[in-house]
Amino acid sequence: MIKIYAFVFSLFIVSNSLGAFVQNDEAAPDFRLLNSFGEEVSLQNYKGKKVVLEWTNHGCPFVAKHYSTGNMQSTQSFAKENGAIWLSIISSAPGTQGFVTSSEANELTTSRKAIPSHVLFDPDGNVGRIYDAKTTPHMYIIDEQGLLKYQGAIDDAGGRGFISKNLLEAKNYVKRSLEEMEKGNEITNPITKPYGCSVKYSS
Repeated sequence: MIKIYAFVFSLFIVSNSLGAFVQNDEAAPDFRLLNSFGEEVSLQNYKGKKVVLEWTNHGCPFVAKHYSTGNMQSTQSFAKENGAIWLSIISSAPGTQGFVTSSEANELTTSRKAIPSHVLFDPDGNVGRIYDAKTTPHMYIIDEQGLLKYQGAIDDAGGRGFISKNLLEAKNYVKRSLEEMEKGNEITNPITKPYGCSVKYSS
């Protein structure tokens, strides 16, 4: 059974270079999206705060493991303790894996004991494409000045053997980057290779 799951996970791994579409240390592209309560949320509203963007898809096995183990919730909690806003973004197109209604999104947040500041809907994929979000999860950190400071994986657990890894023991790039930013230090790994399922964009 473990071998079967390992094979399934390997099918979802997205291989790509570390090349960045949106550039670190440049202004993060602004956007306006509706959240799961029908309210418009603008990135610009959070200038002066750190912001974490999480591309997500609850049907993705990688995302499912990050939530079932509590790894994503632990990272959300750490981000909030460091004064960051957490925006979970769903770019799955209607009819594709990960697309949910507002009520379904809110139920997922409750059932998983997740603590995002907002769950945002990007069904046409415009925001995801602007940020070149490739995987779920795919993580970005924006500083108080609105500059993109980190983009890539949540941690270093991707690759062969993901199914058996203890994510809470992995090197968490998001936590480490936030900690380094809080101390005024340069981020050690500002760009890493994201891993997970491909974002289910509209064609």
